Amino acid sequence: MSEGIRIRIHGDESLPVLVYLPGTHGDWTLVSSFRAAVAGQVRFVEFAYPRTTTWSLDDYARGIEESLLANGIDRGWLLGESFGSQPAWQIIRRARTGFRPLGLILVGGFVRHPLIGAVRMAGRVSGAVPLSCVKFFCVIYARYARFRHKRAPETLASIAEFVANRTLEADRRAIVHRYALIANNDPREIARRFDRPVYYLAGLVDPLVPWCYVRWWLRHNCPGYRNGKTIWRADHNALGTAPQKSAKTILHWMHAQVS
Repeated sequence: MSEGIRIRIHGDESLPVLVYLPGTHGDWTLVSSFRAAVAGQVRFVEFAYPRTTTWSLDDYARGIEESLLANGIDRGWLLGESFGSQPAWQIIRRARTGFRPLGLILVGGFVRHPLIGAVRMAGRVSGAVPLSCVKFFCVIYARYARFRHKRAPETLASIAEFVANRTLEADRRAIVHRYALIANNDPREIARRFDRPVYYLAGLVDPLVPWCYVRWWLRHNCPGYRNGKTIWRADHNALGTAPQKSAKTILHWMHAQVS
């Protein structure tokens, strides 16, 4: 399964491992500034998913695990951004046979998405919109990004690659498939049994995931849930829109558990 997964590893082997699992966009183009902010403090492992329409979430988890183990990484923290929270829960479920999660940090992530109807609608719309419209929206987003990421120069430098990837038909089909995976997945029983540290990071303005509800559910149902933080000037992509504050918060959480 690891053949379709791309992996990049930054940092010395002696540093604590932080494994980044991206959202529905499926690559590392929006995490560049966060990566720079944690450089030298963690061994940052990032993934890009294959443009597949056949993989299950267990296939994603298996592919990620195989890549990690092939590179000698058998334990570390999971950083699940949005959709990335879903393969993260699968990795946790499989922990006795593969990679060992030391903790989980959700960034705009979730357990069972609170608005499944909205997820299904997003998938239908994403699949029905002509690719020419997608390209137009990407051009608009690229212009908006000059303002939104002006404090994150590394992320801004990756926007051209982000736009180029999103305007591929194969990429669009893969994203639609990931929406279906979200809609059909329910990892709540996994979360109810997970007693390792769980934290939640959110941007204040998040039209995609109602983070207040997710944090409430974790607080009342997940034995490992420790704390959460909302970054006021960030949005759903908190790692990209507030990389310095996100890095400071996540490093504090990781170091608190070590202490």
